[in-house]
Amino acid sequence: MNETLRFPAEWESQSAILIAWPHADTDWAERLAEVEDTYIALVAAITRFQPALICVADDDLQIYAEARLRSARIDMQRVHFVVAEYDDTWLRDSGPISLTRADGRFQLLDFRFTGWGGKFEASRDDRLVGVLQAAGVFANAGVQSIPFALEGGAVETDGAGTLLTTWQCLHERHPERDRESLSADMAQWMRQDRVLWLDHGYLEGDDTDAHIDTLARFAPADGIVYQSCDDPADSHYTELQAMGKELAALRTREGAPYRLFPLPWPQPVIDQNRRLAASYANFLIINGAVLMPAYGDAADEQAKAVLAMAFPGREIVQVPCRPLIWQNGSLHCITMQLPAGLLAAPQATPHTG
Repeated sequence: MNETLRFPAEWESQSAILIAWPHADTDWAERLAEVEDTYIALVAAITRFQPALICVADDDLQIYAEARLRSARIDMQRVHFVVAEYDDTWLRDSGPISLTRADGRFQLLDFRFTGWGGKFEASRDDRLVGVLQAAGVFANAGVQSIPFALEGGAVETDGAGTLLTTWQCLHERHPERDRESLSADMAQWMRQDRVLWLDHGYLEGDDTDAHIDTLARFAPADGIVYQSCDDPADSHYTELQAMGKELAALRTREGAPYRLFPLPWPQPVIDQNRRLAASYANFLIINGAVLMPAYGDAADEQAKAVLAMAFPGREIVQVPCRPLIWQNGSLHCITMQLPAGLLAAPQATPHTG
């Protein structure tokens, strides 16, 4: 693995979580009030442990968002805003993938964001990293633009040179490419020396083409947390059972099996005759805690217990995410972590108008 640049694991020290506030010109418009409540709960959870950096479309939205957060008694000293245009709020996929240098500098990878293969308009989202860089959000960082469609939710790293991804997603984006050439390019761009592929696993209602962050996630000490399904009558059963077997067959670089942590299967969530993608694997790791999506399901508490085993010493905080899955994503999908030292100090002053 390249020693000067490294792709850190999500559980390493962070400076902030980057999100974008939903508004009436995003796809949340129809259910904006419900989604805002989820964002308020999310910011409240983040700011217990570290800063939140919130993109807002304009000054008026910043004033509004700040008022909502203040009314929820959130610590505004840990809330920072930046004005930036965006099509929607899925910053896991449009935000920067951050590589760290031993000298304390950063290289931000700005891959093409195509709205998950052209499914949605994404031109403003595709420019977001450059807009944030121009706004002075990042400290000691350069941006590398890579003319290759890749979303942050499509890749997982253990911070030690192993990347985990799904063939379905990368093949859908790049049908002309074979697995070997994709592995070589991703390993080079993200400074990895191993790329592990899953051939199974999907969620109904997921329009990302099987992002890894809805299915299986690395945990410290060679752990993998994954979404299981134990209901033979469910349409996901065969695929998720096959994915579990694939994960059991994977080996660490030392040749040992990974420690596996299967997450419970929530009851189906149906909205207007449409199955929604409710996955507990879409959790977010922050400093000292794991924020987990809660769906108002009996399995929420079981998922919390599994995450506590996978991430000992971290508080497991439930964030109500049922409104998010209406738009086919969840907690991890709307967030992007910024490694420690990346957030520039001038962002520390919130709007006071």
